[in-house]
Amino acid sequence: MPSFTLPRAARITRITRTHKIAVAVLAAAGATSGLALTSAPDAAQAASEHAPAVVQPVGAKGQPAKADNAKPSRAVTASVADRVKVSGVAKQHSALQAANRSAERKAVKDYPNNLDGWIRQSLDIMKAKGIPGSYEGLHRNIMRESSGNPNAVNGWDVNAANGIPSKGLLQVIQPTFDQYHVAGTANKLTDPVANITAAANYAADRYGSIDNVDSAY
Repeated sequence: MPSFTLPRAARITRITRTHKIAVAVLAAAGATSGLALTSAPDAAQAASEHAPAVVQPVGAKGQPAKADNAKPSRAVTASVADRVKVSGVAKQHSALQAANRSAERKAVKDYPNNLDGWIRQSLDIMKAKGIPGSYEGLHRNIMRESSGNPNAVNGWDVNAANGIPSKGLLQVIQPTFDQYHVAGTANKLTDPVANITAAANYAADRYGSIDNVDSAY
């Protein structure tokens, strides 16, 4: 069979057509690939746009708040040693208060409500006020004047005649009591302690001490 050779122009045309087809195929493939490549960012961007926004907490002053994973602050707890120290101080304070109350109770003496108690209470007041006198001097004059009766009243002497009878343990008249009354005692002539103390104050002024009195004074 005789060989048949296409003319040169025909070969060129054929090659050119084949080349065009290949180029078209490649172009189509490139377009598809390019579409895939360009569509990926668009899809990611769309997903990002539709994703819920992350809200950053804001404090009262407009400053960003602390992260959720930040550890909350803990209150400072006193150590065992500190608690023991505080407890010891509290016990010392309580003991000191108890000692002060005990001292205050001791400072306030309890005197029996009888002649002995009246004389002793009067002597303590006299000592505090600087009035001289002894237990013996007071007791001796009391027994002579009233026999120890705080309500004794002399109704027969000159003072009684003048309307100002002598009264009480040491038979004191009202004007003398008013003049020599000692602050801190009852303002009552027949009160035992007030009567003794006022009489001792008067005797100290006039005789130097109640111890120097052995008769009517």
